[in-house]
Amino acid sequence: MFPKSSKLTLARAALFQNAPVYVQYYITARCNLTCQQCNIIYANSDVRECTLDEITRMADNFRKLGVAMVLLTGGEPFIRQDLPQIVRAFVERGIHVRMQTNGLATEERIHQVVEYGGRDISISLDSLWPSNQEEINGGFARSWHDALRAMAAFTKYLPSEGSFASFGCVLQRDNLGDIEDVIRFGTEVSWFTSLVPIHVTTFDRPMNFRTFDQTKRWKREELPAVNTVIERVRAMREEGYLLYDSDQYLDDIKRFAANEPTTWRSKNGGVCDSPNLYFAVLPNGDFAPCCDHRLSTRFSCLDPKFPEIYWQDHFRRAAREVTSACSGCMYGSYPEMTIAMRYLKAKLERIKLFLTAPPVKRWPVSYERMLATAERIRTEPRERVRLLARAPARPPAVTAV
Repeated sequence: MFPKSSKLTLARAALFQNAPVYVQYYITARCNLTCQQCNIIYANSDVRECTLDEITRMADNFRKLGVAMVLLTGGEPFIRQDLPQIVRAFVERGIHVRMQTNGLATEERIHQVVEYGGRDISISLDSLWPSNQEEINGGFARSWHDALRAMAAFTKYLPSEGSFASFGCVLQRDNLGDIEDVIRFGTEVSWFTSLVPIHVTTFDRPMNFRTFDQTKRWKREELPAVNTVIERVRAMREEGYLLYDSDQYLDDIKRFAANEPTTWRSKNGGVCDSPNLYFAVLPNGDFAPCCDHRLSTRFSCLDPKFPEIYWQDHFRRAAREVTSACSGCMYGSYPEMTIAMRYLKAKLERIKLFLTAPPVKRWPVSYERMLATAERIRTEPRERVRLLARAPARPPAVTAV
C-alpha cells in the first residue's frame, strides 16, 4: 500500500520518533456542508489557496523531507477541480495520499482521483439514519444518500488490494446510539470506522474542528453511556469488526469526554509529536503545528529552504512554544500516529493491518446494496445505548444507560 520511500520513513519514525510521517494539508477552506461539529470554513477563510504549481513545489519539499503520507482535507477537497492533479503531484514523488471527504462528489470525479493515484479514502459517516446524518451535516437534504453513493463508487474503482477505506465518525450526543451500527455497517461493506469525540471551544478561543455550541459538551450524567459505548465497540473490535482505534485511544476518548487529561502524550513529556511525526499545512502553504493552532512566525512549506528549516532549532522552538501550551486534542490522526509510534501493541497492530495481514475487501458494493444493508442493520432489534433525555422516535429496541 505504501511506496518504498514511505515505508522507510515509517520505519525510521517507529525507531526514533523523529521523522515526518504524516502531514494534514487543508487544500481549501470551502465546503458544501456546515457540519455542527466543525468551523473550519471560518477558521481558514482568511488565507488563500495554493495554486497547483505551488503545491507541486510543496510536494518537492516533502519528498526531500521524506514525508510518508499526506492527508488532503479541507473544507471539502473535492470542491477543488484540480484535486486529481494535486493527488498526482504527491503520488509521483513517492508520497502516499489519503483523502478526507464528506462524500458529496460525483462518480466521475471519484474515478479520476483513483486513476491519478488516490488509494486511501475517509468519508464522514455519523449515523445510519439519513435524517440524523443530514441534521448533523447542517440540514442538507440527501447528503446521507450522496455519501453512500460516493462509498459505492469508491468500492467500484479502488483496487481491492493496496487500498484503504474508512468512515470518520464523530461521537456526540446526537449519534451515541448509532455508533455500533455504523461499525457493523462498515464491516459488512469492508470499511473501517475511526471515532473522534466531539470537540467544543468558546468564541474567544476559536479552533478549526471545535464547535462553539456549548450544548454539545457532555454532561456528567451522560458519561456512563459514553463509557458503555466505548467498551462495547472495543469488544466488537476484538470480535473482528473493523474498528481502527487503539486501546490507548479508546481509553482517552472516555477521559476527554469527562474533561480529564488524556494520556496519549505521556511518553513524550505531555507534549504531542508535532512537528517530529506530523504537522499541518494551511490552504496558503504555511506550516501549522496542527489543525487548531498557528505559529506567530510564518514558515512556508513552499519555501525551497523549508526542508532545511524543518530541522533547525529556531523552527523547533517556535513549534514547541505552541505544542507545550496545548491541553491536547483527540482528533484521531495525531493521537493515533503518536500511539502507533510509541506504544508497542498499537505498533504491531498497525503493521498487521497495513503490511502483513490486511483484511480482505468484499468489493465492489453497489449503492442499492449499501442502502439495504444500512436499513437492515439500523432496524435490527438489538440493545442500543441511548441517553434518557433523548428518547428517539425510531423502531429499534433501545436500552437506557
